[in-house]
Amino acid sequence: MGKHQKRISAPKSWHISKKSNKWITSTRPGPHHKEQSLPLAIVLRDVLSLVDNRAEAKRVLSEEKILVDGVVVKDLRFPVGLFDVISIPLNNAAYRVLLDRKGRLVLHKLDDLNVNKLCRINNKTTIKNGAAQLNLSDGKNLIGSNDYKAKDSLILSIPGKEIVKHLEYKVGNLAMIIGGKHTGEIGKIEEINTVRSSKHNTVKISGEYDFETIEDYVVVIGENEPEIKLGGEAIE
Repeated sequence: MGKHQKRISAPKSWHISKKSNKWITSTRPGPHHKEQSLPLAIVLRDVLSLVDNRAEAKRVLSEEKILVDGVVVKDLRFPVGLFDVISIPLNNAAYRVLLDRKGRLVLHKLDDLNVNKLCRINNKTTIKNGAAQLNLSDGKNLIGSNDYKAKDSLILSIPGKEIVKHLEYKVGNLAMIIGGKHTGEIGKIEEINTVRSSKHNTVKISGEYDFETIEDYVVVIGENEPEIKLGGEAIE
């Protein structure tokens, strides 16, 4: 994967100007897929406007002033994705990456630097000694127990990645939609339909209005209320 790509062909999730320049920094392979993440350089320059160019972004990162999920990141091309928390202790500022209704990644300002992170369990595998390994939506793996299932969500402390709360994927819980025409919407899970074929399982959601979407687009974010703050100032 090259270091740069043409702006005009950038993923739809990148909320950037398409024609101001020909080229733009590309993401490096990492915890998030390119179509669902932003390079950290673009976050600093195009979204937060903390720097004016790539060279300034490189210097800021080299000075260890930017944290992603509580860990210092120095890589300009590091992919920042959904639910990641970007912290800038020097400015006493923190932001959570969310999706808007158009499927674009936006930053929501947080009131506190000490926040938790939400991850979905994409898969669960059995490893040595029968332990359960949880494969999370941000590319990380945790050792858990059989109490956790695929499609459940976890609230994790950062940077320690300790499990603070377990949110089950079940009827009655609150969910966010992360794909399709209902991207960014929030509602309660009313029904889960398991399809015994190659087609996707579907989920009925009730919110501002009722709709149906595929299971892969549903992320549990709470029981009666969201476990993470969603209503902060949106930085686009």
